Amino acid sequence: MNEKVAELAAYPIGDLQLKGFKAYEVETRVHPIPIYGRRDFYKVCLSSGHTLLQYADRSIDIDGTFLYFGNPHIPYSSHIQSEVMSGYACLFSEEFLNLSDRPGSHHESPLFKLANSPVVAVNEQQSAFLIMIFQKIIAEQESDYAHKNDLVRSYLHLLIQEALKMNPQDHLVTYKNAASRVAFLFLELLERQFPVENINEPLKIRTAQEFAQQLNVHVNYLNKSVKEVTGKPTTVHIAERITTEAKALLQHTEWSIAEIAYALGFQYPTYFNNHFKKMTGAIPKSFRAKEGQTV
Repeated sequence: MNEKVAELAAYPIGDLQLKGFKAYEVETRVHPIPIYGRRDFYKVCLSSGHTLLQYADRSIDIDGTFLYFGNPHIPYSSHIQSEVMSGYACLFSEEFLNLSDRPGSHHESPLFKLANSPVVAVNEQQSAFLIMIFQKIIAEQESDYAHKNDLVRSYLHLLIQEALKMNPQDHLVTYKNAASRVAFLFLELLERQFPVENINEPLKIRTAQEFAQQLNVHVNYLNKSVKEVTGKPTTVHIAERITTEAKALLQHTEWSIAEIAYALGFQYPTYFNNHFKKMTGAIPKSFRAKEGQTV
């Protein structure tokens, strides 16, 4: 069977650029979830079928009906395994959704976080309700109602909340004590530096001491809190997150090894090579070659 992958460039996204959102029904053999570039919009997709989702440096095999939440900063692609896939999709910019006066932000949701799964399995009853929401978004998109954008934002928030209700995240943060708060703030500050999208804007905070300074706590207290709450040292969290980003950059960009090393805050490519080999067992060049990339 020929691999079926669709290009996002083929989509009519002109309205998205103008309005901040674009919704459409998917009913073809090739494009439920397209190849993804680092763009300036998020995606919520309801699909039925079998697909292999490549998400950052992970592969997720999905068979059935599911909701997918795409983050513009995390590369993904879909390799469709079934003959037909159908569903709905909505693309929206961060600016569009944040115009809402609702508290909080969609990118704080675990559904859009790199460390969590972007896929939520959906049963028949849930699917019927979600289809109704997508159809309402599409209907409002075509309407002349003066406040239709507010309605669309409400429906998008409803999709996100329904997904969280279907798949509660047991790792949502609650501050049990001061150590828990410090550990969470560290992890949030660490994640906020990613993704790396510009070679000329390398990571600025890379050591436990630098994180402690940013959080206005002593480095020993930071290390103790992070280890107590997460079970892993601060330095391990930093090293693992840098490695995760390195894998994504090696797989999804054409940057040279030296450029990736610099972007991740390494003074010399040799330091990056040593770090990557220690963490993965392979040097960056070998890892990229295995994934079918070229320097």
